[in-house]
Amino acid sequence: MPYTKIPAPVTAFLLVLAAVPLQAGELPIGDGKIATAPRVGYLMPCAHHWRRGGAVHGGPWIHGADWDPAEKPAVQGSVSWPSHRISIVTEGDARVISTNDLPDHATGRFPISPSDPAYRYDRNPNPIRPQDVTLRLPARPVPAAQPSCVPMGMIGVALDGTAIYSAVDDAGNDAAAHEIQDRCSGHPQRRGQYHYHGPSPCMSGEKTSGLIGYALDGFGIYGMRDRATGRIQHDADLDACHGTTSKIRWDGKMVNMYHYVLTPEYPYTIGCFRGTPVSAGPPRGRMPPPGGRRMRRG
Repeated sequence: MPYTKIPAPVTAFLLVLAAVPLQAGELPIGDGKIATAPRVGYLMPCAHHWRRGGAVHGGPWIHGADWDPAEKPAVQGSVSWPSHRISIVTEGDARVISTNDLPDHATGRFPISPSDPAYRYDRNPNPIRPQDVTLRLPARPVPAAQPSCVPMGMIGVALDGTAIYSAVDDAGNDAAAHEIQDRCSGHPQRRGQYHYHGPSPCMSGEKTSGLIGYALDGFGIYGMRDRATGRIQHDADLDACHGTTSKIRWDGKMVNMYHYVLTPEYPYTIGCFRGTPVSAGPPRGRMPPPGGRRMRRG
């Protein structure tokens, strides 16, 4: 299927990325920025053993230690998901989120077709499949005595019901830089769970720098711009868990509260959990039958 015209939100997102003070449009690759204790600009993962395979981890958008999102191919196609479902309700001290993980926007076509130019760099063989996800997050999250590590897989959920993963792929490398996603910066893993590794131009709230989702500890994840100044925030503006305390709109009220912030550069969403996370468990989508193609998660 031929490429279609890039939507205005995606163009705006690329312009935001181009504002980062590197070579025009380039971002530093986060490979190796793994820490065993909280550290600004790093990810503190629970896992420290990495798998091989997946994406090629190279392409013309990689320039040494930097990468250019504008040069990176996107998975072709425009697939809608009319059965998308998301419910967010407050029950006592819990915020209950129930979703089937299908996004409220069009995605690329997965598995990636051999005719798709992206196939040269990433042969993701996984179809997008609905998931059964229910999370009971603290409605009034508080910081824990000590930050905690970030698991592989789901670390939060976007307001559209789509899973948010950490910044790394199964090889421990910068997933946003190396893996090929669609124009909404999403793709499925081996069980078919569609997810983001970083900011997406299709996230609700990103254009207004409002709430875009919740981390597993209940704290909100907000868009890239500081609401007071309009300036794009970067790692240096945030703490080691990739968050800050400032005025935000929370449950309909303006409050001074801790929250995570999206950044155009690694680790993109969170570096560690500032609160006490709940367990999301493994995705609960139906696996393909045995004998199918070899799969990988991203």
